[in-house]
Amino acid sequence: MIRVVVAILGFLLLGGCAGDIAPSTEQPTMYLSMANGGAKLDPVAAASMISLYRQNNGLGTVVVDPALMTLAENQSTAMAKRNKLDHDVAAPLAKRLDTSGYPATLAVENVSAGYHTMAEAFSGWRDSPPHRANMLKSGVTKLGIAATYAPNTKYKVFWTMILASTETK
Repeated sequence: MIRVVVAILGFLLLGGCAGDIAPSTEQPTMYLSMANGGAKLDPVAAASMISLYRQNNGLGTVVVDPALMTLAENQSTAMAKRNKLDHDVAAPLAKRLDTSGYPATLAVENVSAGYHTMAEAFSGWRDSPPHRANMLKSGVTKLGIAATYAPNTKYKVFWTMILASTETK
């Protein structure tokens, strides 16, 4: 009888402890809307999302590269300033990489506009054969990604993702 009472008290105590844990109400960063001036893209979460997608397709992961982050920011900003979705709005990717001194041995770029969240941009890229091919490019190991909010433009948010490798073959 004492064992039963102790067991019941133990369950009640454990139940009381579990009641103190508040559920997380924080939204995952992949669903954060970039369509406002204060939003900040989480590049580590983006790299994790892209890496998981790549791993699910038998490829290696990517890590955030500060120089590629700057190049992606510059491209997204250039598109936003001109209200134009275009890989070559400032210059072709190869020229932008070369001008910056980035030692890419392999590089691909996805741009898009109008998607408000990272999840939307990722889904759009995944569902587009050329963009999907870039995300699944064999040999890339580094990532730069940016979302630029431009409220007075047609698209509101301009995205750039650059995947690259600096390894010699």
